[in-house]
Amino acid sequence: MGQRITTAQPSPVKITCNHCSLSNLCLPLALDDNDVNRLEDIVQQGQTFNRGALVFEQQAPFKSCFVVRSGAVKTSVITENGEEQVTGFFLPGEIVGLDSMSDDIYSCTAKALEYTSVCELPFSQLEHLATHIPTLQHHFFQLMSQEIKNSQQLSLLLSKNSAEERIASLLLSLSSRFKRRRLSPTHFNLPMSRSDIANYLGLAVETVSRVITRFQSQGLIKAQGREIQLLDIEALQAVTREFSKCRPT
Repeated sequence: MGQRITTAQPSPVKITCNHCSLSNLCLPLALDDNDVNRLEDIVQQGQTFNRGALVFEQQAPFKSCFVVRSGAVKTSVITENGEEQVTGFFLPGEIVGLDSMSDDIYSCTAKALEYTSVCELPFSQLEHLATHIPTLQHHFFQLMSQEIKNSQQLSLLLSKNSAEERIASLLLSLSSRFKRRRLSPTHFNLPMSRSDIANYLGLAVETVSRVITRFQSQGLIKAQGREIQLLDIEALQAVTREFSKCRPT
């Protein structure tokens, strides 16, 4: 098959969902304490993955979705030509595996980009619980809808001709996602490599480096390794608007 999945044993210290700093991202706000307790009974906390370890593998039997608690995860598929195509990056509070809920197998491979911890949501138990908690069921409908929206946005992003626009859009997306986690939207570390970014955006690695250098010379960003500082968000937004206007309709 592929790289062996390696995880640590679940931590003996369990943090309740109500006291988790990410609860506002991955839980519906309307859940009462009793419903949260029922959800906690099925959540398997404390699984950890070293950098490069597989959370799950494409074509493996689908059993669970995973909420990223810390670290980051990338998803990818193996194309008919046997090449890896990166399909997404997941940050703390985001759920991996939703796109496999309608199948019996995982539609992609999920790999830890750095030391990562997750909460596992066994799907059969989650599905049963959701039928008894309408708010939870509605929440997962919303998450699946967001997954479809993300796929559409990726298709639109990859249809854009400009490398500048693709990279500016990715930086702005990461900025907004870090902001949702009450982290700095202008100063953060990229969890993914430039080769992963290039693969995801359909660009050459050299093109990604060249555009980042150009953005630095224009005073839009400051980059040192994976550390990124957005110096002018409005200018980055203007990049996406500018190239949108340049494309024929």
